[in-house]
Amino acid sequence: MNTLEAIKNRRSIRRYVKGAVIPDEDIRQMLEAAMLAPSAKNCRPWEFTVIKNRDMMQKIMDISPYTKMMETASLAIVVCGRPMDQEGRCGAFWPEDCGAAIENLLLCALELGYGTCWCGLYPSDEGRYEAMAKLIGTNEGVIPMAVIAVGVADEEPAQRGYYDETRVKVLD
Repeated sequence: MNTLEAIKNRRSIRRYVKGAVIPDEDIRQMLEAAMLAPSAKNCRPWEFTVIKNRDMMQKIMDISPYTKMMETASLAIVVCGRPMDQEGRCGAFWPEDCGAAIENLLLCALELGYGTCWCGLYPSDEGRYEAMAKLIGTNEGVIPMAVIAVGVADEEPAQRGYYDETRVKVLD
């Protein structure tokens, strides 16, 4: 699959084949793809927590009402930002950098045959990212930005995104 096909075929999956196992090598490839994302001054202000434990996944669902797909997902990957990695070097571009890492992870998962769903945590005024930080035991200053559900898709949703020419301005 070429890159444009992958972008056009990626979907947010909310139903997975329950009990499907994702090999560690595939998880490693997804994380490698994430870590190959561009970042401001190559600061790489991210870290990842892979959660396979069903009790932990239930706690994720308790933290965020938008993560109910974890019930059937094979695993969750929490993507955390490390603002301290950019302090004094390039400003606070860690949210953009983590977003690029997440998109790489999603596209790699699709290439490997898995479905994903990106569930945001930061910024939230409802305490979600703070609760996630406590759940996964992050170090001080590390901010859980999103949790990604990963599994074998058990649905084929229609494409929802589309090209909207009214959102494009061309300056000659």
